[in-house]
Amino acid sequence: MSGFLEFLKIVVFGLVEGFTEWLPISSTGHLILVENIVHLNASEDFMNVFRVVIQLGAIMAVVVMYFHRLNPFDPRKKEKQRLATWHLWIKIIIACLPAAVVGLLLDEILDKYLYNPYVVAAMLIIYGILFIVLEKHNEFVDFPVKKVSQINYINAFYIGLFQLLALIPGTSRSGATILGAMLLGCSRTAASEFTFFLGIPVMFGASLLKIMHYGLAFSFVEIFYLIAAMVIAFVVSLYSIKFLMNYVKNHDFKFFGYYRIVLGVIVLVYFGLMALLGL
Repeated sequence: MSGFLEFLKIVVFGLVEGFTEWLPISSTGHLILVENIVHLNASEDFMNVFRVVIQLGAIMAVVVMYFHRLNPFDPRKKEKQRLATWHLWIKIIIACLPAAVVGLLLDEILDKYLYNPYVVAAMLIIYGILFIVLEKHNEFVDFPVKKVSQINYINAFYIGLFQLLALIPGTSRSGATILGAMLLGCSRTAASEFTFFLGIPVMFGASLLKIMHYGLAFSFVEIFYLIAAMVIAFVVSLYSIKFLMNYVKNHDFKFFGYYRIVLGVIVLVYFGLMALLGL
């Protein structure tokens, strides 16, 4: 991989990851679509690592933005606040266990059979419809769970089961967990924040798994591009997270549902025509 053009492609990947990781529109799905259009000049091993590890940049944005809230050792916290932080981490771990176990078992199968534009398009459309239907149902609902601290251990586990759906590309990890949390009575704000927190162990674990499997025996340029994409994703994610948290205070998720449907249809038409034309 070399040249300024390849670096511009990496910038595009970083921007797409940063914008889409926290919105319920599937960052992995968007990255797969961009990859099919942009075509990085890189080995398959590098791309297998790149698709996952680039998300660490986005995850670090959550760590930075919510560091005080997620840090149980913060000396500024009182004993009750430290205890609440430990309870939050226990809920996060409980919610992440299902995806961790199933992801370890099915990682290679999912990579081999599901990472393609048609699966992405189908999931974009299906969950877009689900978002619209759910939000129409919730139009006048007063959610009983207003804050993340009100999510109990059982519901945390159930939200983790919904996160399993995101193992299929195009579903959206944030989308699946937000849908699940709202079905369990969480407000849009609580559902979104808990989704942010779940991303930390999930993406660190997924990145470690990829690195252990493929290693990092890449060229200096490839390592530079990987780091550059992560940094771009980090910076953009800072704004993306702020946008979503401000958005859900006054809006529902129907817009993202319509977006998913339109994008899914475009993807089906585009790649269908490409297949028919043999391109």
